[in-house]
Amino acid sequence: MSSFLYRLGRGAARRRWLTLGLWIAAVAAVIGVGSGLGGEFVDDFSLPDAESQRAYDVLEERFPEASGTSAFVVFNSSDGRLDEHSGAIDRAVTDLSDLPHVIGVSNPLEAGGALAPDGSIGFASVAYDQAADQLGFEPYDQLAAVVEEVRGAGLQVEIGGEYGSFGAQQDDVGSSEMVGLLAAVVILLIAFGSVVAMGLPIGTALFGLFTGIGMITIVAAFVNVPEVTTTLSTMIGIGVGIDYALFIVTRYRQNLQAGMDPDHAIGVANATAGQAVVFAGGTVVIAILGLWLTGIPFVGMMGTGTAVVVAVAVVTAITLLPALLGFAGRAIDKLSVHWFARRRDDADRKENIWGRWGREVERRPIPYFAGALVLLIALAVPMFSMDLGMPDDGTAATSESRRRAYDLLSEGFGPGFNGPLLLSVEINNPSAVDGLAQLTDAVAKTEGVASVSPPQPNQAGDAAVIQVIPTTAPQGEATSDLVHRLRDEVIPAAAPQGTSVYVGGLTATFIDLSEQVADTLPVFVGAVVVLSFLLLMFVFRSILVPLKAAALNLLSVGAAYGVIVAIFQWGWGRSLLGIEESIPIVSFLPMLMFAVLFGLSMDYEVFLLSRVREEYQRTRNNVESVVAGISTTARVITSAALIMIAVFLSFVAQPDPLIQMFGIGLATAIFVDATLVRVVLVPATMVLLGNANWWLPKWLDRLLPSVSVEGHVKPEPSGPRATAEPAAEGT
Repeated sequence: MSSFLYRLGRGAARRRWLTLGLWIAAVAAVIGVGSGLGGEFVDDFSLPDAESQRAYDVLEERFPEASGTSAFVVFNSSDGRLDEHSGAIDRAVTDLSDLPHVIGVSNPLEAGGALAPDGSIGFASVAYDQAADQLGFEPYDQLAAVVEEVRGAGLQVEIGGEYGSFGAQQDDVGSSEMVGLLAAVVILLIAFGSVVAMGLPIGTALFGLFTGIGMITIVAAFVNVPEVTTTLSTMIGIGVGIDYALFIVTRYRQNLQAGMDPDHAIGVANATAGQAVVFAGGTVVIAILGLWLTGIPFVGMMGTGTAVVVAVAVVTAITLLPALLGFAGRAIDKLSVHWFARRRDDADRKENIWGRWGREVERRPIPYFAGALVLLIALAVPMFSMDLGMPDDGTAATSESRRRAYDLLSEGFGPGFNGPLLLSVEINNPSAVDGLAQLTDAVAKTEGVASVSPPQPNQAGDAAVIQVIPTTAPQGEATSDLVHRLRDEVIPAAAPQGTSVYVGGLTATFIDLSEQVADTLPVFVGAVVVLSFLLLMFVFRSILVPLKAAALNLLSVGAAYGVIVAIFQWGWGRSLLGIEESIPIVSFLPMLMFAVLFGLSMDYEVFLLSRVREEYQRTRNNVESVVAGISTTARVITSAALIMIAVFLSFVAQPDPLIQMFGIGLATAIFVDATLVRVVLVPATMVLLGNANWWLPKWLDRLLPSVSVEGHVKPEPSGPRATAEPAAEGT
């Protein structure tokens, strides 16, 4: 592969105008096609084979008017009973009934209306003819406009319910990308000391990001892609795009300093650091695509979108970046920021601070190993109390209308009212309709049930829906127990013959999602770990190196899990994020984080160990190879990690708990990986293991395919300077 990448990089540099033009055309085409197709992102939480999904499917097939979404307009009289505001409430109900897609509105003041016992709190249920993701945000804006007109002295009006929660999150965007990019600019200026060298990774990353997001938009025109995919992909795309370009630019500058001609230096950088980028990026893509093993379509699609952006970042780094380097040539260090440049020159000395640190670890490997290991384990301890779930409106800030509606409904009707269960009844025998009353009586007598609505059959008489209000909040463990009690005991005993009854609703869906994630997570983790072990064994021809890498990567991920549990569940520093209540860890977050982090950790593993192995093959001195590897790669790995951390943390400003958890978790893992793992645990363990690091049984060596990120490129002479032939170390 190295020869191909050498020719690709050198060809792109020599035909730089053509390469740049093709990339500009490609970006414009992808964005244009995406806009033309009108791909829209849809939060489809369908769970194949889950009972909650079957409940929804029955309603959609046989009772479509009951499968749409709904919102609650909650009224609270702060100066007495709601009937004192009957005029305003009646006017609101009338105006809501006239809105598009609304098929029914209840009046809390009419007979049978939803009015709390003390008469001060009530709500109008606004039923829509479509699901929330099909409606979009325009009907919510119309709903909010009606509510705003009704609010007045003594009458509090808030919007809650499923559609109220959906619509309240439409403007959660912010300027996270710009904050992350500005931080990357500063870090690259410090790393390179040159405006030109700084600009190349930024430009390359942006080209790749725009192309990747455009491709995701095209995919969204044909399949359901979750809306959060673009945010996650942007977060990962900026980080890896800059990092991959950083490694190649660093190697190019080293080649120039070694006396190479610019075109040849570009080719060699592409064949060496570029080959490491291809391997590392490919590993990230494979790990993320492994999310399809969970059997959860929307999780798999989130992974696919992220994988597309990472793959494009790799292609951009080995094609567009060489062209941009061709434009820069020997002027890559122009527009020098002098103070940073002096710091850079000091860092490039053979015996730099990282080399001295490597020797320090080499002299005392056991204390450093033990200290770092204890710290990692301490960070991971909170992980064992992780609660999986989905944040609901009760965890939103009190400044939001959906949170105030949630609190009012809990106060007036009980905590379980915010998480109703829907019994979806499939009726295959018309005479079974009469037996549904027996079912509702049995459900009403079940421990944990606050109230049960009468069965509501459809016109055809082949389906019905029953609403069940639990006594406990949606996130409560008792609510999960109730769902299982209904499914396993009550319904099988009380359902009339000729019917099939399924427990559904949003609360049941999230319970099923959490349980499916818990069941598939070990299989997914095992598959990714085994794959990474095999890949590293192929590359480094070793048993202990990949085994150690897998163990240390697991510790990094565990530390990240521990930190997000400590913040979001235990409340350590939670107020700094604007979060007022304990939040369960989003159910699919652990596997999503694991896929991304295990792949990204492989990047640094490859870049460091490829250089260590190169030195070991040259000198056969294990200690010196470790010191040399740290000395030459630690600075660029640290710079790359700082960029990743800055980008990930910049997204924490967004109000979506999923994005906040993802950003903090990724930033924590990258920080731990680039500090405790790469520059403490890896060198300490390699010193302790000695030559055994590179042991591989001869019979296994003969069986393994030859995979390498250390390609050797025969130089193509282009003058007296093209005489060096450096081996690849990936930096």
